[in-house]
Amino acid sequence: MKYLILFALVVMTACAPQPGTAPLPDGAEPVRLDFPAMRSFAANSPGPARRPNAEMARDFFDLSFQLESGRPLPLFTRFEGPISVGFNGSAPAHLVSDLDGLLARLRAEAGIDIRRAPATGADIIIELVSPRELRQTAPGAACFVVPRVRNWAELRRARRSPVIDWTTLQVRERAAVFLPDDATPQEMRDCLHEELAQALGPLNDLYHLPDSVFNDDNMHAVLTGFDMLILRVTYASELRSGMTPPEVMSLVPGILARLNPGGERGRGQIMGPTGRDWIGAMTIALGGGATPAVRRQQAARAIAIGQARGWTGPRAGFAQYAFGRLQIGNDQSLALGAFAAAGLAYGGDEKLRIHAAHVTVQMAAFALIARDAETILDLTGPAMEVARQHENAALLALLMMFRAEALDLQGQTEAAMALRLDSLGWGLYGFGSRDEVIARLNEIASLPRPPS
Repeated sequence: MKYLILFALVVMTACAPQPGTAPLPDGAEPVRLDFPAMRSFAANSPGPARRPNAEMARDFFDLSFQLESGRPLPLFTRFEGPISVGFNGSAPAHLVSDLDGLLARLRAEAGIDIRRAPATGADIIIELVSPRELRQTAPGAACFVVPRVRNWAELRRARRSPVIDWTTLQVRERAAVFLPDDATPQEMRDCLHEELAQALGPLNDLYHLPDSVFNDDNMHAVLTGFDMLILRVTYASELRSGMTPPEVMSLVPGILARLNPGGERGRGQIMGPTGRDWIGAMTIALGGGATPAVRRQQAARAIAIGQARGWTGPRAGFAQYAFGRLQIGNDQSLALGAFAAAGLAYGGDEKLRIHAAHVTVQMAAFALIARDAETILDLTGPAMEVARQHENAALLALLMMFRAEALDLQGQTEAAMALRLDSLGWGLYGFGSRDEVIARLNEIASLPRPPS
């Protein structure tokens, strides 16, 4: 289960009115554009796993033998034999296409014999459900997967029984993935990637992972090379359902050596456990149940916990990023400082480029307020390529919109308009509707400017 980090420009909320409720800067006009067709990606891999096998073996254990709640899993389980996936009810064309692309990747990169099939008799069922029903059943979850049920009605009947308890499985034979029916195309795809991967393999999320969707920071939108290798190990011929953790882990190093010979270098970095105190603080900071002040306090607490433990990388950067987001409407200087700290935590590590690209959106907003076109262009160019590689259309569209504003500041109006037009198709996929895309364009155009 994941919290969705919305791409709505929170950096705007403290310094600009809601779209359509107040005037734009002098001389500015609301953006009115003819939209192209929605664009989407070709379901390519973001790249191979890049970490030592010894490090990946430790992550495999933590991902495969523990639930997100911290409960241990007594046995190794997976589907045995060919796997079929089907939709219960109708599904939008973009989701069907995204599923086909994902299944092709799972066959090619993870070596899993998996195909789309009619819902009748399928091993894994995907069903779209209203957000209200999702919240009632699993508060705080944007989407989720459960074992042994075939549809929403079965889940409702079994929700308080051991039927849907992953710890009781001996082998996986049936699972259901539930997605919100009003989500944007990208949000549906992102949920599909993580929940289908969890239906097939690891059930845990680890905040320290730099290169995986199995991380509640939501920085990665689609399954990575790391994720595909983890799934490939899960379905290796040496393993079978019902094995104990020691039995599995005695074989994993040899499996990784066979599947990923380039990873046989060094022991890698030993990451300490994240701890329920940090996870609890971040859960409150990211959730919507607490007051803004409490959420800011909890994000600051997570930063302090990480600093006391000497953390760098994903956890340190994410706590700062969350704190910055929460400070935007409260203290702009604290927000900017937090984003800068997040950039430092993420910077310089090839595996954290997509994390740094998320920070770039926030830094570009501050640069636009300062009318610093050169900084915006320097920031957004590399970040746009990273967003493309990691198939994040919402992030890509925002970066393109900020870059277009910078080109306007330099007097390159034709190039700016061409870039805006190019952003629209990606925006439709990332934000779901023309109105939402136009809202973001107008929000960016509405950022206050210092006096000339």
